[in-house]
Amino acid sequence: MPKAPKDPNKLAFSIMQRVTDGTRPPFNDVSGALDNEALRKQLMQEMGRRGGLKGGAARAASLSASERKEIAKSAASARWRKTS
Repeated sequence: MPKAPKDPNKLAFSIMQRVTDGTRPPFNDVSGALDNEALRKQLMQEMGRRGGLKGGAARAASLSASERKEIAKSAASARWRKTS
């Protein structure tokens, strides 16, 4: 099996090419792909990467200024509480 590309877009494209054989449009049922352990691992990594990239920004957008301020204060006090 060829080495997976490091670029997430190229990786996603190569996964979809393998899943769909490149001849038919993508489908929502990935149960067949989930039988292949290596392919399942790549799919799960890509899904996690997508969620991780938009999670913080989405959370910040949904918080009010006062909520963000409280979270920042809590984080700062936690950093200062640490003993090195």
